[in-house]
Amino acid sequence: MAMVSMPFSLPTLTHANLRRVNRYSGMAFASVNTNSASLGVKVTEGEGNLPKVVLTSAEGSEAEIYLFGGCITSWKNTNGKDLLFVRPDAVFNNKKPISGGIPHCFPQFGPGMLQQHGFARNVDWSVINSENVEGNPIVTLELKDGPYSRSMWDYSFQASYKVTLKSKSISTELIITNTDNKPFSFNTALHTYFRASITGVSVGGLKGCKTLNKDPDPKNPVEEKEERDFVTFPGFVDCIYLDAPEELRLDNGLGDIISIRNTNWPDAVLWNPHLQMEACYRDFVCVENAKIGNTQLEPRQSWTASQHLSIE
Repeated sequence: MAMVSMPFSLPTLTHANLRRVNRYSGMAFASVNTNSASLGVKVTEGEGNLPKVVLTSAEGSEAEIYLFGGCITSWKNTNGKDLLFVRPDAVFNNKKPISGGIPHCFPQFGPGMLQQHGFARNVDWSVINSENVEGNPIVTLELKDGPYSRSMWDYSFQASYKVTLKSKSISTELIITNTDNKPFSFNTALHTYFRASITGVSVGGLKGCKTLNKDPDPKNPVEEKEERDFVTFPGFVDCIYLDAPEELRLDNGLGDIISIRNTNWPDAVLWNPHLQMEACYRDFVCVENAKIGNTQLEPRQSWTASQHLSIE
């Protein structure tokens, strides 16, 4: 196993970009030099000149992670087929969250006291480590509190996000640590957009779950029970599944079966906006691992959850 772990400044980025990048969180980067490039980990400029990490496995699969929002925007298999989806209305301006891929919802899921889905998808994360295990690149990102986050959520915290790419899978591990001297509570989700043909999509594994169905009134979800073996998307869908199983199976309607496994993500969310996004709703579906109920952490306590996406 090779490992690189040290701060550095990106020579390929302008000082203006670096100042913009440092606007919220004070970014640090794992060293990306000749040695680390051989690890299959590279930092480069993406859309809007925003820095992104590119992971490439020994078998040729690839993933892209924007440091703004810590957002995985692309996961390609060894044939170059992208399993994730970024909406055509997505912007890359370091101001608005990236609409697509795998955005973070933290420390709030959905609407509430904070901005929609919290602030973690709207701030810059730092690269703190990169390594390679048997040809599989791994990068760890970090988010800490700063003036921007404290202006709306006055707690000290650390979020660590490890991403591992293999030939047929991508895995994430999220660790939230309370670094404050007082307890706090949060809820969170990974708002994953999968590329799909919506008329052929189905999600298996949710039968028997208690649901909170936001159709037709998102502000007053209806409690129901899922009776179907496979959930399909004939129209608008916005539904929370409580106490979901540790594995779901997504047929994306494009010839791929994707296993969505998790540890300690107790809930799931299915979403497709249908005619609310007429330009693109046919091309994606969101299947999200989530922690809907509040998790309280005492000082120095941590919460960990992992997600494993693999092509069957």
